[in-house]
Amino acid sequence: MTNDPVLESDLHAYVDDQLDVTRRIEVEAYLSQHPQAAAQVMADLRIRDELRLALADRRCPSDPKTREAAGRLQRSLACRRVYGALQRVAAILVFVAAGWAGHAYFGPFGAKEVVASVQPPAFLEEAIRAHKTSLLREKMASQPEVSDYDPDDIRSATAIVLPPLPHAWKVVDTQIFPSAYGPSVELAVEPRAGERLSLFALRPGFFTVQQPLPTHANDVQAVYWQIGDVAYALVADTASADELTATARRLARSLH
Repeated sequence: MTNDPVLESDLHAYVDDQLDVTRRIEVEAYLSQHPQAAAQVMADLRIRDELRLALADRRCPSDPKTREAAGRLQRSLACRRVYGALQRVAAILVFVAAGWAGHAYFGPFGAKEVVASVQPPAFLEEAIRAHKTSLLREKMASQPEVSDYDPDDIRSATAIVLPPLPHAWKVVDTQIFPSAYGPSVELAVEPRAGERLSLFALRPGFFTVQQPLPTHANDVQAVYWQIGDVAYALVADTASADELTATARRLARSLH
């Protein structure tokens, strides 16, 4: 099992018989818990089967009314999927435009006061929890930290792409944590002696582009952003908000 969230594209691929067995099982498990999505898929499957039945043998003469009905069904199904695709594209464009508009308005040197009013995403709480767990592990002799860090291995296992780290940074702990969205990755790093940050990443189950935004929660400073289907957070106890935001922006740029 991949533990990847089931997206609308997976449902279309399920109807079109374009999924492998493992992914079909995951989609069917999702549908068993989401009746509304299951009803829509069943309707699409019915339309698909009606089209196949009506167009099964083009060599045989058929009733013009049947051909006309099949054509209407085919156009209806195509329009529905085009509309769904346009909805997804429009949503992405809105997020991209909002991100760049925010960048142009707030400027490259830090966020203005109004940014603090933005509601942080749900995954940020998980990032802060992972950071505090890392600090707890640091103090426990029975819980040795894992400094081995292989970004290719992490990407292969979790489909999470981590940004290249500055050469001066030292990775002191690498952990895979469970989350509400699937596996997440937390790197505890030391940019300088005596300074400790946590770089957190996961796949929240939706696609967007979000420029780095700072926030203060649970006695820590954090900056979060998202590129595509992977979200990131940089968390620290002592770093200043401006410095942490500048660092997050450098990391975000390295992913483009």
